[in-house]
Amino acid sequence: MTEKSECIRAREYAGGIVAIDSGMVRPEMAACYLLETAAEAVVIETGNAGSVSRILDTLQRRGWSRDQVRHVIVTHVHLDHAGGAGRLLAELPQATLHVHPRGARHMVDPSRLEASARGVYGDEAFDAMYGALLPIPEERVRIMNDGDSLELEGRQLRFIDTPGHARHHFCVWDSATRGWFTGDTFGLSYRDLDTDKGPFVFPTTTPIQFDPAALITSVERLMDAGPECLYLTHFGRVGDVRRLADDMIAGVNFLAKLGLHHRDAEDRTRAIEQDMFTWLTDRCREHGVTLGDEELTSILAPDVDLNTQGIEFWLDHAAP
Repeated sequence: MTEKSECIRAREYAGGIVAIDSGMVRPEMAACYLLETAAEAVVIETGNAGSVSRILDTLQRRGWSRDQVRHVIVTHVHLDHAGGAGRLLAELPQATLHVHPRGARHMVDPSRLEASARGVYGDEAFDAMYGALLPIPEERVRIMNDGDSLELEGRQLRFIDTPGHARHHFCVWDSATRGWFTGDTFGLSYRDLDTDKGPFVFPTTTPIQFDPAALITSVERLMDAGPECLYLTHFGRVGDVRRLADDMIAGVNFLAKLGLHHRDAEDRTRAIEQDMFTWLTDRCREHGVTLGDEELTSILAPDVDLNTQGIEFWLDHAAP
């Protein structure tokens, strides 16, 4: 085993599912999932360009050839979920990319997606995290509409449209484990914030398509299936899904009200950031999180920044 292999964190769950640490930003910030059946492996979420080697290495270590991967799925085309898709498809000759109807064109021609992301992150940060995006041949891209499914040896993966975080977002139901691959629809639940009360969850409202009402509807639609677990891209499998759904809905409502409250503030960005950070910190402490203030800040601050951008875009373009 190489040194590089030893550094890859992975969590293996019952039902043939492995969460691979994408290597982005910090340990266990974002996951790429490997779903294994008797005859093939499916990749769900590709991470960024640097994640591709981690996915390929994990496939090799678990005994899969690259030809045995026929399906790669991205829940939406934000780059922490799909930035590595072009590079991964180039390494998997038999694979087709499955993507939301609104996201497919950005995988075939990622130039506008890249330009938009550079506008959010800046060129230096974008280049460090993502690098140039590679296009995927149109014939290797399959659009999955609401209700479409893949059949894998009697195991069904069903796709449903889940806007709210982004309009190009779907979630994927795994019939074998009765769980949803939720992308960002069910928010963020970092394992660093787990306590004896269970996982901690909060919404992600990153720019530019935050829609509070649609997001709440999407969360409720996921719950209608009676899931036993959720596979979050950020990060890993969680249970206690009814409590987390209630927390998510309450969080979305809070963030929308927070934005509206500060809509006309002189320094709106700072006001939203400060109140959001206080709200998240207080909730973490109530949940029993004992991390030091500096470590907790390092975990929450990047999401507070991106969430504020998403709320402000919503205020300027779509809020009532």
